[in-house]
Amino acid sequence: MNVLLIYPEFPDTFWSFKHALKFVRKRSAFPPLGLLTVAAMLPPDWNVRLADLNLGALTNNDLAWADTAFVGGMSIQGSSAEEVVASCADAGVSIVAGGPLFTLDQERFPQVDHFVLNEAELTFPRFLADLDRGQARRIYSTTEFPDLSLTPLPRWDLMDLKSYASMSIQYSRGCPFDCDFCNVTSLLGHRPRTKSAEQIIAELDGLWHQGWRRPIFFVDDNLIGHRRKLKTELLPALIEWQKSGRRIPFLTEASINLADDKKLMEMMGEAGFDCVFVGIETPSDRSLAECSKSQNTDRDMVADVRRIHRAGIQVQAGFIVGFDSDTSSIFQRQIDFIQKSGIVTAMVGMLQAPPGTRLYERLKLEGRLLGDSTGDNVDGTTNIIPKMSMETLREGYREILEHIYSPKHYYKRVRTFLREYKAPKVKAPLTFRDVMAFIRSTYRLGVFGKERFRYWQLMFWTLFCRPQHFSLAITLAIYGHHFRKVCELHVV
Repeated sequence: MNVLLIYPEFPDTFWSFKHALKFVRKRSAFPPLGLLTVAAMLPPDWNVRLADLNLGALTNNDLAWADTAFVGGMSIQGSSAEEVVASCADAGVSIVAGGPLFTLDQERFPQVDHFVLNEAELTFPRFLADLDRGQARRIYSTTEFPDLSLTPLPRWDLMDLKSYASMSIQYSRGCPFDCDFCNVTSLLGHRPRTKSAEQIIAELDGLWHQGWRRPIFFVDDNLIGHRRKLKTELLPALIEWQKSGRRIPFLTEASINLADDKKLMEMMGEAGFDCVFVGIETPSDRSLAECSKSQNTDRDMVADVRRIHRAGIQVQAGFIVGFDSDTSSIFQRQIDFIQKSGIVTAMVGMLQAPPGTRLYERLKLEGRLLGDSTGDNVDGTTNIIPKMSMETLREGYREILEHIYSPKHYYKRVRTFLREYKAPKVKAPLTFRDVMAFIRSTYRLGVFGKERFRYWQLMFWTLFCRPQHFSLAITLAIYGHHFRKVCELHVV
C-alpha cells in the first residue's frame, strides 16, 4: 500500500508567519504533527510519503504514486483541503480524512471515502482492522478519550526538518476550563490527559538525533491544566534534559493563572520555556463573565503579564471584540491594555462561533449565525450578528489593528516589553541563520521599510539599554513586518 499523507496549506494569516519566514529562509512555521503521529500507527510494510502543501504544491506524480491519501488539518485549512480532496478524487485516489476540520464538518467533503474522526489512538486502529478485512466503514468516531500512553512517537523521519522554523510536540490534551467560544473541550474534554515524562523525552531525543536544534512548540491548549503532574514529573525531566547540554527553547499555551504560581514559572524557565500564549480575550469583566472565562475575572491582568515577563517568559496573547456586553468603548480599552501590558504579539479578532461550542448553539437558537467560522479569527470577519452594529464592530476592529501594529506604537510596545523581560534561563546559541536574518532585516526594514526610523531607534536602544535582548529585538521587528502585512491584506 502506498500512502500519501497530505497536509493542506495554511492561508496567509497571523500565525502562518509567511512574511517573517522569508527572513530566515524557511518555508513553514510548524510541521504536521497529527499526520506524523498517524503515520507511526500505519502497518510497517506500507510505503509512506508526506506532502506538506505549505512547502510545495501537490503534484500529479504524488497522486500517481499513491493508492490512498490521508488528509488531516484544522478548520483554517478548509479551503485548501477542499482542493486536495477534489484533486485526489479526480485522480482516483482513495481518501481518508481526520483531524479537527473533518471532525467538525464532514458534510463539506462528500468525496471523502472514509472519515476517521476524534482522537486517532481509538478510531484509527478500528479503521485499519476493518480495512484489512475489506469492510471499512465511511465514518469512525468515538465519544471516549484515549490514554495518551497509547500515542506513538511521531515519524520525524518523513519530514525535511530544514524547511521548518519550529517543531511541535504535545504533552497533554483537554482543558479544565469551559470558555463559551472555544471548541477544545468538545473535541478533547475537560479532564487534562498527559503523556508520561518518558514519552516526551523520547520525542525530544528523536528530534535531537534528527539534527533539530531550534525552538519546539508544546502545542497543548493549556500546558498547566494538570499542574501537579507538570511540576512533579514533566518539568523536572525537562530541566535534566536541558542540563545535558541541549539548550533548546520551548514555547507553549497556558491560562493566565500561571502568573499566580511563582515556583511553576521558575521551573518552566529552567526547563526552557521562554514564551507562552495566553487567552486574555478582553479587559472587560462583563464580557469575560459572558463567555464563562472565569479564570480571567477579578484580577489585574496587566500585573499578571508583567510577572510572567519578569520570570523570563514572553507573553503572546489573544484578544476578542464583539461580545454582547461590549460597547463602543471596548476598542480603546483593548488598545490601552495591549500597549500598557507590553504584549508585543497581540492576536486580536472579532468574536466567532465555531461549531461544537456553546456559543454556536446559543446563537443558532437566536438566529444570529452568518454561517460557519472560517477558523481564522484575525481575518477581519465574523460568523455572528453582533449586538452592536456590524459597521461599528468592523470600524472599531480596524482602528485597533491600525493602532497596535503601526510602527510607532508597535515599536514602543517592544520597548515596554524589553524593559520588563528577564533574560530566559535557556537560550539557543547564535547561528549563521540568525546573523543572516539580522542582515536581511537591516535592508528590508531599516533601509526600504516605512518603519526604518523606528527600526534603527529600537536597534540602538536595545544595544545600549538591553544588549542581552538584541537578537529578540530583531525577531520582534521581523514579526511586526509580518503582522502589518497580514493586517493590510485582511483589514486595513
